[in-house]
Amino acid sequence: MSEELRWVDVVDVSEVWEGDLLDFEVDGEEVMIAHLDGGDLKAYQGICPHQEIALADGKWDADTSVLLCNGHNWEFDLQTGQGLNPSGCRLFEYPVRVTGEKIQVGVPQDGKRHYNRFPG
Repeated sequence: MSEELRWVDVVDVSEVWEGDLLDFEVDGEEVMIAHLDGGDLKAYQGICPHQEIALADGKWDADTSVLLCNGHNWEFDLQTGQGLNPSGCRLFEYPVRVTGEKIQVGVPQDGKRHYNRFPG
């Protein structure tokens, strides 16, 4: 059984260039969109799993897809959402698609907050 999603228009495709990292509020949740080198779009939770720091304010190396959070220098691979430093965490990933001229994010309709926290 597939999870029910609500697809929300976030931004026009023409406004997000390769190498861009932008954050948006989508249905009350902080969401970050990364336009990776090669054209892939990824959407993740916009807040660091460690503390309430906006990830889009961090330093992103689009060549390696590594994002460094400004808070305490935690690192994330934006190809996968996996934490690199520390390695035991992961960003919540939202489905993302392009429909016409719009980038859309799929918000699960499960009644939960879509935000992974680091337990350590």
